[in-house]
Amino acid sequence: MGVVSIRLNKDEEKLLSKLSEHFHEDKSALFKKSLRELFENVLDLNEIKKFEATERKGKVSFSSAENILKK
Repeated sequence: MGVVSIRLNKDEEKLLSKLSEHFHEDKSALFKKSLRELFENVLDLNEIKKFEATERKGKVSFSSAENILKK
């Protein structure tokens, strides 16, 4: 298991403490959760870029809700 040490200024420490109280999580858990959420954002953005590239090539089609429900 890796250990990371970070330095926070007073405002960052205050913010972290407020978040810890609000979410009822310890500070370490908040950092881990934030790390996972940021990585999820990266994965989502990669999927969006792939879709947009496919869309630019004209290879995207849409179906109406009515057509989906008919199937």
